[in-house]
Amino acid sequence: MKIFKLKFIFVILFLCIFVQVQAQRNPLGSQFYINPYIVNPAMAGAVQGLSLNGAFRKQKDAAPGAPVTQNLTAVYGFEKTGVGLNVNNDEEGLIRQTRFVGSYAYHLPLDGAHQFLHFGISAGILSQHVDLNALNGNNNDALVGQYNARENYFDGDFGAAYNNERLMLQVAFVNLKHLFKKDVVKLTDVETYYTSVAYRISLTAGEEADLTPMLAYRGMDEVNNIWDAGLQLALANKQIYLSSIYHSTKSATFGLSVNYLRKYLISGMYNVNTSSIGENTNGSFEIGLGLKL
Repeated sequence: MKIFKLKFIFVILFLCIFVQVQAQRNPLGSQFYINPYIVNPAMAGAVQGLSLNGAFRKQKDAAPGAPVTQNLTAVYGFEKTGVGLNVNNDEEGLIRQTRFVGSYAYHLPLDGAHQFLHFGISAGILSQHVDLNALNGNNNDALVGQYNARENYFDGDFGAAYNNERLMLQVAFVNLKHLFKKDVVKLTDVETYYTSVAYRISLTAGEEADLTPMLAYRGMDEVNNIWDAGLQLALANKQIYLSSIYHSTKSATFGLSVNYLRKYLISGMYNVNTSSIGENTNGSFEIGLGLKL
């Protein structure tokens, strides 16, 4: 009976981890347009001043243990440098994964205020553990204790970007724990790099409205890489944004953001599967809040 119990708990842990890393295929939708610092440390403080952003995502009509993601970023931009803090928490079944990194970025002007090269690096820790409060069983089980007794992992990212008044190019190498910690628990579906290109097209003479197509490509560990194609429409002098992004995982993300006075931001996004599996997953909602000082 004891051996059966241990095997049962091990299977549950394995399934929780497997489902959790599958969810990483669909990152927060705000990383593509609203808050690129989430995935690229080179964007920390790309605009001078203090910016605070928070995001919360949960599956629609979620069953107990369904994935929940929370993210908080704070960045401050100086004249040519920037610093940032990026905290991300994922909850999936019994598993909790928290990532806490600080960032430093350098912004090199190439032509006055019209062209920039950005370089950034992040470093911090990644913690994975079983939530004992959600465990319906023996909290003193040896297998659970061994899992929670593991040390936190050192983690980090490196990124670069180029932009002028219309074009934005980005590349970032993320989840560098795979290089620093060889005995890390082997997971699949972990994002390893991110690249994107976006180009802003003015729709009016006074630039009260513009359209920004974007194409991104994400490298994944041991599974097929993913591409994302998006459009963002900015209206009312960049105070209202409509966005849509299609992912090669056969899902799509739709968003509406209001950036009142270009200072107070509230956004809502909905991610839905376009394949037949969508009948079972019901999609997910993402809510974001931001403040720029």
